[in-house]
Amino acid sequence: MAKKPYYITTAIAYTSGKPHIGNTYEAILADAIARFKRKEGYDVFFQTGTDEHGQKIQEKAEAAGVTPQAYVDKVAGEIKNIWDLVGTSYDKFMRTTDDDHVKQVAKIFKKFYDQGDIYKDYYEGMYCTPCESFWTESQLVDGKCPDCGRDCKPAREEAYFFKMGKYADRLIEHINTHPEFIQPVSRKNEMMNNFLLKGLQDLCVSRTSFTWGVPVDFDNRHVVYVWLDALTNYITGLGFDADGNHGELYKKHWPADLHLIGKDILRFHTIYWPIFLMALGEPLPKQIFGHPWLLQGDGKMSKSKGNVIYADDLARLFGVDAVRYFVLHEMPFDNDGQITWELVTERFNTELANVLGNLVSRTIAMIDKYFGGTVVKSLPANEEDPDAEFKGTVTGAVEKVKAKADELRIADAISEVFALFRRANKYIDETMPWALAKDESKKARLNDVLYNLAEAIQIGASLLDSFMPETAEKIFAAYGGESRSLEDCGKFGLRESVTVTAISPLFARLDFKTLAPEIEKIRAEQAAAYAKEQAQPVQPAQPAEEAKEEEKVPEITFDDFVKVQLRVGEIIACEAVPKSNKLLKETVKFGDETRTIVSGIAKHYKPEEMVGKKVVFVTNLAPRKVCGILSEGMIMAAEDENGTLALIVPDKDVESGASLG
Repeated sequence: MAKKPYYITTAIAYTSGKPHIGNTYEAILADAIARFKRKEGYDVFFQTGTDEHGQKIQEKAEAAGVTPQAYVDKVAGEIKNIWDLVGTSYDKFMRTTDDDHVKQVAKIFKKFYDQGDIYKDYYEGMYCTPCESFWTESQLVDGKCPDCGRDCKPAREEAYFFKMGKYADRLIEHINTHPEFIQPVSRKNEMMNNFLLKGLQDLCVSRTSFTWGVPVDFDNRHVVYVWLDALTNYITGLGFDADGNHGELYKKHWPADLHLIGKDILRFHTIYWPIFLMALGEPLPKQIFGHPWLLQGDGKMSKSKGNVIYADDLARLFGVDAVRYFVLHEMPFDNDGQITWELVTERFNTELANVLGNLVSRTIAMIDKYFGGTVVKSLPANEEDPDAEFKGTVTGAVEKVKAKADELRIADAISEVFALFRRANKYIDETMPWALAKDESKKARLNDVLYNLAEAIQIGASLLDSFMPETAEKIFAAYGGESRSLEDCGKFGLRESVTVTAISPLFARLDFKTLAPEIEKIRAEQAAAYAKEQAQPVQPAQPAEEAKEEEKVPEITFDDFVKVQLRVGEIIACEAVPKSNKLLKETVKFGDETRTIVSGIAKHYKPEEMVGKKVVFVTNLAPRKVCGILSEGMIMAAEDENGTLALIVPDKDVESGASLG
């Protein structure tokens, strides 16, 4: 009998920079669901990848002095490495710069235009570059982007527009008749009340103010709007063809069973994407799940706040499966979760070391000590209290885990597995094997107790392997078994004997005090990197092979230039920033005003050299915290291809506070 297909996707990661643990959580969650579906017997296709076009990418590439393609190649590689590090078992890692995707996006755009869904006009409104989103003044929240809270800039340009209202009623009907379509329910209510029921405006689907995107092949001044480009990855990655010549994967796996996305991009996936599919005449995905955020402290992670945690740093200190356990278990179903270094350490000790690691190690040790490493299957006639109840708890766990996993309540599913392990630890306390070992007449009973424990651990590991695959494999190796099917997890006593092999502790307890110096080092390195990024506006020279592409440097208008406030400041005090070998903290006088500015120039200037210098500063940058210090400006410096850095100073003595212009 052929397996039933199951298609799951993550949102493709935007290649603007290295993803933090909150971004990585989505890949781990999707992987856990995909692995469990495979265990349930589905033919799973798991797709993830990277979103690589847009104005923000072009600007970052220009700032780095490289081509956009070179920039996204580097970042996409870094994202793929992190996804691999945390064990994501994807079947396809796609990129929106892939030739087959680019070709189909252009064809889809043309199809929309030819059938009258797209028309040309002018857009005038507010634009958020980080979100690649247009807004009207009325949609802004306190003058900021309603999605990310950043500043929006006025924009007017020629653009193509998609007639969203043409399909709005049909989408509303679909949502009302398919209650499972948007999950959790709170997300559905948000989309209906805040957007659909208020009426949809036509959507801008092309841009002319930048070039890094899929060209509109019949109007080469335009590139396709990044969200139309990105959303179609879910079908182009399967072999969708706008002319109808679809590949076998598309025929087999579309519509998607699950789009797993962050709650912040729900509007794009539950409104824009279904409407695009309706215009294409294709079925809608079965479910879109908007997962909550993983927060650090009191808000989202951000380099400017200095509170970013990365998966590779966590894995280096705690191990990959500990990272997977934490993000999967600590994230609620529909509320934001919290992560801190201290909390990860606490969960590592209380759950992984105490509950699971200790159970596995001491059971192996007792089987080895009392029976030379092998115990045999016990007979039902030999059962004593609390054996029957214990076995029932163990075999009953599979249905509880399955029920939670099928509802995408992965945190609850893992809790059910650990409830099994806790029950096994309690069973040890109830039966007291060490006491049985002192009485030779109790040796058979001791064998039965240890066999029961080994069987419980084997079943528990089989239920755990979708969530913590490396740990499960170590347990199977130690207990001489292999992962059981879900059906067999409901059966006790499948092996005639169990032979164990001693292994290193799965999770040795950690003292946070010993981790603290390494954590501070990580924080300092991140802060220094961010300070360098912010403090040195002059970028390294382009590679020789790219130097000829001078036309890629964007022109700016006089109005753009005069927005930058350049003033001469006198440095009246300077000191090194503690725990950083790159940063200097300067106290700078601008006329009657004094400011604190942090600069990443410690490798080039000593603090005492800086005092008394009059240097050019940018003084109208938004203040940012760097290593806990509020920096209120940016020093101007030039750096040549050899790494020599020189401060920008006036060639004559002028008063501090003097403006450049």
